[in-house]
Amino acid sequence: MTVADASRPIHRPFDRRDAKTLGLSALGGALEFYDFVVFVFFAKVLGALFFPPGTAPWLAQLQVYGIFAAGYVARPLGGVVMAHFGDRLGRKRMFTLSVFMMSVPTLLIGLLPTHAQVGALAPLLLLAMRVVQGIAVGGEVPGAWVFVAEHVPRGRVGIACATLTAGLTAGILIGSLLAAWINAHYSAAQVQEGIWRVPFLLGGAFGFIAVWLRRWLEETPVFVEMRERRQLARRLPVKQVLAAHRPAVILSMLASWQLTAAIVVIVLLTPTLVQTSFGIAPAVAFQGNSLATLTLVFGCLVAGWAVDRIGVGRALLFGSLGLGAAAYALYGALVAGHQAQFVAWYTLAGFCCGVVGVTPALMVAAFPPEVRFSGLSFSYNVAYAVFGGLTPPLIAWVSVAWGPLAPAHYVSFTCLVGVGVAAWVIVKRPLRY
Repeated sequence: MTVADASRPIHRPFDRRDAKTLGLSALGGALEFYDFVVFVFFAKVLGALFFPPGTAPWLAQLQVYGIFAAGYVARPLGGVVMAHFGDRLGRKRMFTLSVFMMSVPTLLIGLLPTHAQVGALAPLLLLAMRVVQGIAVGGEVPGAWVFVAEHVPRGRVGIACATLTAGLTAGILIGSLLAAWINAHYSAAQVQEGIWRVPFLLGGAFGFIAVWLRRWLEETPVFVEMRERRQLARRLPVKQVLAAHRPAVILSMLASWQLTAAIVVIVLLTPTLVQTSFGIAPAVAFQGNSLATLTLVFGCLVAGWAVDRIGVGRALLFGSLGLGAAAYALYGALVAGHQAQFVAWYTLAGFCCGVVGVTPALMVAAFPPEVRFSGLSFSYNVAYAVFGGLTPPLIAWVSVAWGPLAPAHYVSFTCLVGVGVAAWVIVKRPLRY
């Protein structure tokens, strides 16, 4: 780790209290992240219901992806504000507030009127709910990584951050499984008539459960020690980050770019893309997505284990190369007409997306404790707003211009960026684990 981590014993063993903290944090994160991503699994239905009838399917999909992307654009606002108070008042308070802010708009999406009922107001209401979701998740994800990293012993930060990331991924899996079940048991007409509301109503309930779970967590030892020693940031934390830690910001943003490509393209967009471009049946698309997301959970854990064993740089290097190869294998097989192999290649690609488990460990180590929440949150959320927000409409556009291999080209390009970051870490050694 970096700088002032003396507050956490170097050789303290991983104990039951650490396991409890990781377990509750990961479970709460899974429930909240389900709320954030379930939107994309019903993008086609939302596009048909919340925009004027007669809109071309590709245009409706592009519009609803634009609303999906708005959640990413709103993330920096929530991230900066919550990180400011997280560095000044405590990690736990923001950790609980963020999940509450996520559950309310998710519940309301399930209750929104459609375009047939209120006209142009419908997409505006949907957009407003998505923005609030973005603000909430902007504070949740960075805060969760900092929270677990500051609870566990040194030498276990990689697996701690990866466990939390696996929990967030499990939220995606819950959404994918529910979408697969709904598509298997209900016709498209039934889903459009009202079944689509069920996942959002459940998401609201999940969010309130996550709020309750976080009552049992304690403030991080690192923050308590800084508060007792009066080492908390005296100036605006994000201002200190931009003034004194710009190399760490750049490194973190580049690593986050690859993370967004893996999650947004491979995990979130591929089920819809393969239906549109290759004629894959919805049930098969979501079956593949469910298996891919399940293996992503294990891929994250393997990545975290690798960070603690061989270091951030090497773990990121090997993971980036694996993800690039898997992306081409998946989409290349479909282009070649091997649709029967779709589920198998998608499952492998999901596992290789586990390289995202390296990114939080890199970012936690890049910033000193007094501005860690703000530094990580600013870097991650700005990168996600730019790259994650632009990716859905960009992929929709470049797929027309570049053909069906466009998603693989994009993911592999970001993997080259990841290789560059890994090389920098290995050669310059700016991080210490």
